[in-house]
Amino acid sequence: MANVGEILVGDYLRIKHDCDFIDYNVYTRDSQGEIDVVGIDNKLKKVYICEVAVHLTTGLQYTKNKRPDTCERLIVKFKKDIEYADRFFRDYQKEFMLWSPIVKDSKGKIEYNQKDHLERMVSEIKKAKNVDIQLMINEKFHAAFLELKKYAAGTSEELKSPVLRLLQVEGWLEKHISKTRIKEAI
Repeated sequence: MANVGEILVGDYLRIKHDCDFIDYNVYTRDSQGEIDVVGIDNKLKKVYICEVAVHLTTGLQYTKNKRPDTCERLIVKFKKDIEYADRFFRDYQKEFMLWSPIVKDSKGKIEYNQKDHLERMVSEIKKAKNVDIQLMINEKFHAAFLELKKYAAGTSEELKSPVLRLLQVEGWLEKHISKTRIKEAI
């Protein structure tokens, strides 16, 4: 089952990139891995392969043997994602994305600098596979979230996604309360 971060990314792909098919936690049998979100736009023959990490208190941090392992783990993950996309979406334009709302730029030891880990991962993937990874982190993640919030608040149809529905209720509630406050003030 998809988590709230994955649903948010799927909703974004459906609404902002016109994907007509979204799947979550796609198991890649050959590489024994899993892709968090796959979005397909059949009209443009474009596929979005997304990894999603919503780590709120620690930021984007993976460890192995109590040592930071973020860069290495993401390199392995994206290499598997690229192999999967190349095998099953040969004729499609491919876009690879990493979504994470909190990525810290620590000023201390380099091994704990999450932004540096991502920059190294992007560079290594580019070198090894000639593929760009789009980082939807921090401000970009927030901007995408706000786009979804605006979309949801601007429609009255019942939205099927629980994340969009929550954003829709929040948006309509805010409008209602602001109108009520204006009337009460008069």
